[in-house]
Amino acid sequence: MATHRLIFIITLVGALSSPVFAAELNIYSARKEALIKPILDEFSQETGIKVNLITGKADGLITRMRSEKMLSPADLLITTDVGRLVRAKAFGLTQPIDTTSLPNLNLHDRQGHWIALTKRTRPIIIHPERVATNSLLTYEDLTDPKYKGRICVRSSSNVYNQSLVAAMLMQRGEEKTLTWAKGLVANFARSPKGGDRDQIHAVAAGICDIAIVNTYYLAAMLNSEGDSATAAQTMQVVWPNQDDRGAHINISGVAMAKYAKNIIEAQRLIAFMLRPSSQAWYSEVNQEYPVVPGIQWSKTLKDMGEFKPESVDLEQVGHLNPKALKIMDKAGWL
Repeated sequence: MATHRLIFIITLVGALSSPVFAAELNIYSARKEALIKPILDEFSQETGIKVNLITGKADGLITRMRSEKMLSPADLLITTDVGRLVRAKAFGLTQPIDTTSLPNLNLHDRQGHWIALTKRTRPIIIHPERVATNSLLTYEDLTDPKYKGRICVRSSSNVYNQSLVAAMLMQRGEEKTLTWAKGLVANFARSPKGGDRDQIHAVAAGICDIAIVNTYYLAAMLNSEGDSATAAQTMQVVWPNQDDRGAHINISGVAMAKYAKNIIEAQRLIAFMLRPSSQAWYSEVNQEYPVVPGIQWSKTLKDMGEFKPESVDLEQVGHLNPKALKIMDKAGWL
């Protein structure tokens, strides 16, 4: 009898010391766990809502949701680049988010199927000892024959490049965009390969002098140690098209899953991620630009300089990604 009583007491103490969650929330995230879990843990601690996180490649998660259909456990899809958010909506995998209690942002789907969480930029970077900073002022300048064999960039299969070209399509038209893409390809130092960090390392190693990258990759390398930090420290950011349309921007964002079962909890998390403290965390830790006005940028982002962003309909950018890819294929951008 004493043994049974002792077991009961131990079980009771264990139950009382374990976290008690009143509700749950299931998230499919294309963001790496380290870039999102801390903020999800804080949300759980504050609200008592347990968050079940599944991470993976964006396209793989979208394919998974399509195959799962109404049996999908996903409540929210968190991913990078508007192209993927638009694709998820086009596949019928999302539903409107209630934006009435959220900050009045213009970076969202017209029907509310997705909303931006952070802004990202994709400017030009150069090695300032090999490229004059005042000679490269626009994306169009990248096609100048003097840069032949001097440019590194990711492949055409990369969604960030597709969105860059899609935004150009909106602003310059198909003919000029194709001409630009052909001119850029003619100046490649090598066949596109690797990620943005690889392009930065290639510039530092002298394989090329110029690259197109997202700033948060450069910022992450600047805040690291060893060879990555050394490579990043030799780079200079060039904010292109500051006298006309501005530098290309994109987003990371969140979409409400079509068959979400925990909608109230999902809405609470979206509001949580858009509050000032969360937006400041994104800036300081992830080195991304806040979407909520008035939030301070990290020191690393500030050191890269102020810039004029392009002003385009991001939803339309997402819709134009397939057309952008066709243009890149025609230009020989592998």
